[in-house]
Amino acid sequence: MRQARTSRESADLLPAIVTEPPGKESLALSATLAAAEAPVVNTIYNGKPSIVWKEAVGSNVIDVDGNRYIDLTAGFGVAAVGHRHPKVVEAVRDQSERLLHGLGDVHAHPSQVQLAERLRHISPIDDSQIYFAISGADAVEIALKTAHLSTGRAGVIAFEPAYHGLTLGALSVSSRAPFRSPFAEALRPGVHRLSRDCSPEELEGLLDRQPAIGSVIVEPIAGREGVLYPRSGWLQMLSQVCRDHDAVLIADEILTGFGRTGSLFAVQAEDIQPDLICCGKALAGGLPIGAVLGGRSLMASWEVEGEALHTATFLANPLSCAAALAVLGILEEEGLIDRAAALGETVGSRLRQWESSPQVAQIRGRGLLWGIEMEGGLAATIAAKALRRGVLVLPSGPEGRVLQICPPLTIARSQLDESLSILERLLEEGETSE
Repeated sequence: MRQARTSRESADLLPAIVTEPPGKESLALSATLAAAEAPVVNTIYNGKPSIVWKEAVGSNVIDVDGNRYIDLTAGFGVAAVGHRHPKVVEAVRDQSERLLHGLGDVHAHPSQVQLAERLRHISPIDDSQIYFAISGADAVEIALKTAHLSTGRAGVIAFEPAYHGLTLGALSVSSRAPFRSPFAEALRPGVHRLSRDCSPEELEGLLDRQPAIGSVIVEPIAGREGVLYPRSGWLQMLSQVCRDHDAVLIADEILTGFGRTGSLFAVQAEDIQPDLICCGKALAGGLPIGAVLGGRSLMASWEVEGEALHTATFLANPLSCAAALAVLGILEEEGLIDRAAALGETVGSRLRQWESSPQVAQIRGRGLLWGIEMEGGLAATIAAKALRRGVLVLPSGPEGRVLQICPPLTIARSQLDESLSILERLLEEGETSE
């Protein structure tokens, strides 16, 4: 069987399904993995066989059976500059010839220094310093610890719904019960929850009643929990109340950072300056890294005698730092943030036509992050059917009712148009469950 070709020159191809997915090779590898890997690591298919990725470039993914897809997930938002961008590949290759691993929390390396300085320069927080993390969840842990150290108050306000990661500290401020319940006794105390549409009075009242609260953590846009945008002015209110009560405002921009919503960070579109920003995912174009951006006065709370209070073996990994420097350059050189904003207008105009369908409850989005809330299990049904037609898209939200559109910022207009056309046809023909 002839497999679909991929290269940077052919990174804008349309779907090509040569065998019904999951194909023979995917099924065989899935069976091997099921025997070797802990059960139900896969949260979408719950252990059922699915496709196995072999290769990806631009907005195309090729599975081991030779099927070619358009990726509307950007690999959970990681591939903002596209899969395997040549400048990222070149940066990683060059770095690999010099230094694969170092002692990032003992002896720095040049890429670490350059990335810290670059992030400090682009941070929307005045007089920023950078605390490197090894993942987005790790960045959340660092931010919560920073707030605790700086205020001396361990209490936190988190919102419903919210997803900040599944490590114990991050899980404590995430909202979904199935994730939290098995570990309830191990989660940190002092977490207080409000709805994402709470009033100023509710927020102020909680802060007044609970003087041990030192921080508030919020996703400017709740991604995994259904692509939920705040009402106009709500984030500004949140920021002002935090300032009035001397509470550290933590913005979780792990999904939304680095251009996803048409601005470098989503908080910039809201014209607010949080105290700490957590970022990750898109930062290194496919390699794992995270970071917390925060003002110098807050970061000074980490100054202690003895060893670092929070670190990791792979902190500021040289390959990840080199890739991140490349990504930041690509965002600027290729004008991808403005492109995301412009494409967002096109996507929004088209998606809003779907609101006439009785199966579509709401369309919401900005830039290249959109959610289509559907009735019943239609979002999951359409996602499954789209896979068989060559489009990778995921349901989101606690009940999987929201179809999430989150493609690479580099996606070709032809790919975006074809993907939306496929989803439209599925909506028209499949307004019933499988």
